[in-house]
Amino acid sequence: MSETVTGFPGAPGIVEGTARVIDSPEDGDRLAPGEILVTTLTNIGWTPMFPRAAAVVTDMGAPLSHASIVARELGIPAVVGTGNATMRLRDGDRIRVDGERGTVEVLTA
Repeated sequence: MSETVTGFPGAPGIVEGTARVIDSPEDGDRLAPGEILVTTLTNIGWTPMFPRAAAVVTDMGAPLSHASIVARELGIPAVVGTGNATMRLRDGDRIRVDGERGTVEVLTA
């Protein structure tokens, strides 16, 4: 299995950090400042987490999805519509998010 997850470029920029896989907005307090939010899909309920996130990665979505728009507004990278990021990335993985290319690379587990 490749160590790179691919999706749509959602918001430009490159960031390295710790992946935090979160299932619902109610678990948002698990996201520490500077970590990378990895989830299935975001909506307005997720918005309070975005200012703490260094980047956002979602399984579903497209360049005009909620995650992409909010990430662009805040100037943080986003890769959306990966299909399987929440299954392939583990909580605590060190990853590099490239929002321009739409790639998420696992650096270390």
